[in-house]
Amino acid sequence: MSSTQNDKRLFLLDAYALIFRGYYAFIKNPRINSKGLNTSAIMGFMNALLDVVKREQPSHLAVVFDVGKKETIRHEYFPEYKANRDETPEGIKVAVPYIIEILEAMHIPVMYADGYEADDVIGTIAKQAEKEGFTTYMMTPDKDFAQLVSENIKMYKPSSRGNGVEIWGVDEVKEKFGVDDPIKIIDYLGMMGDSADNIPGIPGVGPKTAQKLLAAYGSMEGLYENLDKLKGKQKENVTNFKEQAFLSKKLATILTDAPVEFCEQKYNVDRPDFDKVKEIFTELEFRRMLENLYRTYGVEDKIDENKPDIYTGDQMSMFATNDNEEIVVSESGFRTIETEDHFYQLVDSPMGRSLLLKKLLKQKEVCIDCETTGLNALEAELVGLAFSYEAGKGFYVSFPEDFDEAKAIVEEFREVLESPEILKIGQNLKYDMKVLYKYGIEITAPIYDTMVAHYIINSDMRHGMDVLSETYLKYKPVDIETLIGKKGKNQKNFRQIDIDVQTKYAVEDTDITLQLKHIFNPMLKEVEANKLVEEIEFPLVGVLANMERNGIKIDVDALNQMSAKLADELGALEENIFKAAGSEFNVNSPKQLGEVLFDTLKIVKKPKKTRTGQYKTSEDILVELKDKHEIVNHVLEYRQIQKLKSTYIDALPNEVSPKTGRIHTTFAQTIASTGRLASNNPNLQNIPIRTERGREVRKAFVAKDDNHVLLAADYSQIELRLIAGMSGDEAMTTSFLNGEDIHAATAARVFNIPLEEVTRTQRNHAKTVNFGIIYGVSAFGLSNQTDLSRSESKDLIDIYFETYPRLKEYMDEQIAFARQHGYVETLLGRRRYLPSINSANFVVRTQAERNAINAPVQGSAADVIKLAMVKLHETLKDYKTKMLLQVHDELVFEVPKDEVDSIQPIIKSTMEEALTFKIPLVVECGIGNNWLDAH
Repeated sequence: MSSTQNDKRLFLLDAYALIFRGYYAFIKNPRINSKGLNTSAIMGFMNALLDVVKREQPSHLAVVFDVGKKETIRHEYFPEYKANRDETPEGIKVAVPYIIEILEAMHIPVMYADGYEADDVIGTIAKQAEKEGFTTYMMTPDKDFAQLVSENIKMYKPSSRGNGVEIWGVDEVKEKFGVDDPIKIIDYLGMMGDSADNIPGIPGVGPKTAQKLLAAYGSMEGLYENLDKLKGKQKENVTNFKEQAFLSKKLATILTDAPVEFCEQKYNVDRPDFDKVKEIFTELEFRRMLENLYRTYGVEDKIDENKPDIYTGDQMSMFATNDNEEIVVSESGFRTIETEDHFYQLVDSPMGRSLLLKKLLKQKEVCIDCETTGLNALEAELVGLAFSYEAGKGFYVSFPEDFDEAKAIVEEFREVLESPEILKIGQNLKYDMKVLYKYGIEITAPIYDTMVAHYIINSDMRHGMDVLSETYLKYKPVDIETLIGKKGKNQKNFRQIDIDVQTKYAVEDTDITLQLKHIFNPMLKEVEANKLVEEIEFPLVGVLANMERNGIKIDVDALNQMSAKLADELGALEENIFKAAGSEFNVNSPKQLGEVLFDTLKIVKKPKKTRTGQYKTSEDILVELKDKHEIVNHVLEYRQIQKLKSTYIDALPNEVSPKTGRIHTTFAQTIASTGRLASNNPNLQNIPIRTERGREVRKAFVAKDDNHVLLAADYSQIELRLIAGMSGDEAMTTSFLNGEDIHAATAARVFNIPLEEVTRTQRNHAKTVNFGIIYGVSAFGLSNQTDLSRSESKDLIDIYFETYPRLKEYMDEQIAFARQHGYVETLLGRRRYLPSINSANFVVRTQAERNAINAPVQGSAADVIKLAMVKLHETLKDYKTKMLLQVHDELVFEVPKDEVDSIQPIIKSTMEEALTFKIPLVVECGIGNNWLDAH
């Protein structure tokens, strides 16, 4: 490539390919802003756009859309072209106008041609630019563009699923498609067809066959000139489908004569209109994206120092006195501590603290926030404590390094922090509770946690204070990293920061949090969630803080012994793998494993590949192939053992606190949209219990000493009991009320046999359907989980719904309710919003429909165990028994042996009676020296 060509680099972005890719990248966790707008597609596209601008620094740039008439010239000769495609998801339809508006504000040309596809426009511009000395990069994941590749036209495939960016030149296209010239990709696609575009191709011709035919005959035309050299079914298909073959080639050909013209000056990468982009990003609530934009274009966060931005938002103002008042904001688009009047006062004398205490005791609510030396609440030292009770004002109490001196100062505020008359407000109060507990203070009810409140209001958004402040207050708080530096050896702790800076930062937090509380209060009322937060979620904050402080003991020696044993098993398995493969290789390398399985052993004819051409060897792929060769089962077992060893057996000892000798997991209350708790550092909820080795890990969780035991209390089939009661299905309800084995009873009804004649296999099939039905199990899913064929699975599901007809009606009612209201809710009123429930896109809609069915059930189960935890927490105050863990539907306690007989029935009855329900909830308790024995 000449230096001139290097300087003239044109990037053409395939808009819809990148928009769809961005949308589906977030499909499991959509980006929803505070107004309920799905911004996934916009965010995904903008990430790709800014990445290429930053990474490649193109001299020229354009984005090309499929727009104008729905019908293209290809429909004239093949009306069924792309007829198999689903309706465009609403999330993308809504996104496109925003994306076009952003591109216009960024001065990036938007290109299209009526009646032509984006492919044709890109092909036309690329060829024209090539003649003018440009190197053109077609940014798209679509393989069809490979036909356009030449010395100066390349494909630029954006990074995906952990794989980096790929640039395909002539050599790469030849290698990946097995052709001797990129132009032959047209023949390649024409022969094999393309199901995505509904291009039929020649029956029986796939990628490998197309490559062989092209190698032998050079082109589609060459193939038909040599029909006499073909044999059997292949000759028959090629002969009979000649017209279809040439039609497919025509459909697959990207046109290079679309009615567009390349104008070099028009495509220059220009400086965006930052004010306009900022306005759009503010509406979309793209906080980080704005900063990314500035960094990408290499400008400071100040666009026009002489012209401050104006915001006239409809949310509560930070310190507004008049709703119609224009409020000056910083050049970043948000108001900041520099733009606002505030009164943040340092209190560092005994007299000052005394006066502050008197003021605080007169308040009905006080916002608090601890500043510490680190993020680990159980180890961090208290540096300062901030208080706010009025917007724009607050106080900061600093603490000396000496623990006893600091404890004495904290003690002065006990009356406020433990007052049953004062509402304590905070953002992530659990952290503050754990910190203050070390200093002898136990924050008591009533409390109000803004992070938890917002989670109930909109579980799909993030709930960090910075996000909430920027979204609801249009105020950008001071970034802690600007004060202490980024994480690493040079990062300061908060005590090393200037005291005046400490004061501003700490009080700003309480000030913001206090105002967020007043915004969220009416919002909680609007979604009818006051009872949920007041009776479950807010009280649970203190329960979880207590459990995290308690921690649990593990037997490190037992884990080390397990690790050594598993290392030997891995070594033996590796030998078996090498023996089956006929050679040694790196079992942990997906690339090498794929080559062994599919090139050397050839265990299947048409192995699946990733987009980069590498063989797929993920677990789901290998499970499908486990009967094809003995090596597959060895590899699956090897991976299972290795994951268990690295994730738990070798990792858990590193999580033991040097201060307590116990593991202290953190329970996340605001992660799962269903309401379930999550466990982090370490994650104790994913310890496998279905395998013998996995269960052995639980054996290492032990009671503190010989005078204690672990008690595990587990709700039995709670989700089935809940869906039976919520649906009112008579047959299922009768089984539970009669104390029958629900899976055996289901099998007896489904297979129409007496209960006593149900086999183990029949019961297992019924169990799979019973639990799977809550999650919308399909015939395909059921056949993968059992030894049933897909048709047998479909028959079983059909009979199941005939057996439990009211259950099917209930599921349909849930979907209908979601369609009408946009959400579903649990027995206790927890809502799960489903903005995609009316999507015309089948995949998106059916996912929302499954959530409409399982969210009320999963969420109700989560509500029940949370309610039980809150009640047990109060009960256990009169005992030495401690609640340690919550894992799925199970609670784990550490019980003195002399309390076992008295506390076990209390735990059981409290959990079973946590919620009055038409079907009895049943709890099974077990006791042992370790978690496995107790479970």
